[in-house]
Amino acid sequence: MNINQIKETQALLKKAQKIAIIPHKNPDGDAMGSTLALSAYLTIKGHKATVVAPNDYPHFLKWLPGNKEVLTYTHHSSASRNCILDADLVFTLDFNHFSRTGDLEEVLERVTAPLIMIDHHQQPSDYAAVTYSDTSMSSTCEMLYHFITALGDEHLINAQMASCLYTGIMTDTGSFRFPSTTATTHRVIANLMDKGAINSDIHNQIYDTNSVSRLQLLGVALNNLVVLKEHRTAFITITQKELDNHNFKKGDTEGFVNYCLSLQGIIFAVIFIENTSDQIIKMSLRSKGDFSVNEFARSHYQGGGHTNAAGGKSDLSIEETVTHFKTLLPLYKAQLAI
Repeated sequence: MNINQIKETQALLKKAQKIAIIPHKNPDGDAMGSTLALSAYLTIKGHKATVVAPNDYPHFLKWLPGNKEVLTYTHHSSASRNCILDADLVFTLDFNHFSRTGDLEEVLERVTAPLIMIDHHQQPSDYAAVTYSDTSMSSTCEMLYHFITALGDEHLINAQMASCLYTGIMTDTGSFRFPSTTATTHRVIANLMDKGAINSDIHNQIYDTNSVSRLQLLGVALNNLVVLKEHRTAFITITQKELDNHNFKKGDTEGFVNYCLSLQGIIFAVIFIENTSDQIIKMSLRSKGDFSVNEFARSHYQGGGHTNAAGGKSDLSIEETVTHFKTLLPLYKAQLAI
């Protein structure tokens, strides 16, 4: 953050009592970790802060401190709407365009209070009074640590906040293996551990609470794996029937796409997941090196994200989506060349 952003943020916080904090739709570890940590920080500072999530999130995130106070728009639409529209200040975390909030978009478009954006995705919108955007950062949680520090309040980070921030950094860096993990990231993690984040407990809560049905679904996904060696690409498909047959719950397919990227020689990986209720094919895209799945998703699949991690969607059937995807790969022959 620069000095002007710090001063503007301090001025906005000085005037604000009621604050709403919004993550993106289908919030992940970074979204919930950052929003819950910010809520705890603002509460310590004397504000009335409430996290309003657009929809539900995976069970493996519901141990996070402050989870029970979260309003979910799909379940508490009236209370959520009132919280946002009555707020003196609104924070948006881990997204940079209102469309990333699903049905909450129309509510955010009506907000008259000033907004503060904290986000590390590419191509931010200009809706906020303060835009703290840094695409080089590993995660929004790492950004929030620097945000709190820039305001002179690093000493206020307690064990509960540290656990939330650790969670977001760990999950968004793939347990610290993605290129966005810097020496600074590790220094932040060390500080969070000093403040009470217990790394082994957090890892167990996120990664070691699988159900039998989720592991069986992973088996189905891996059985559906297709490798296109000539394009250094691999993909997985999962149909709605396969999800239903394995008692699918939100978050069960988290991380499946990374198995494709673990294959030797593969630099582009995609998972196609059928969602018949929304009549779309949800896509998660991952890459290694300089191949930008952000640009790929923005150009072809109404999505975006980061250079090496992005999301998208298709309105075609799952078979038509895969066929269309394959026709695109020759257009990227140079970038995907062996």
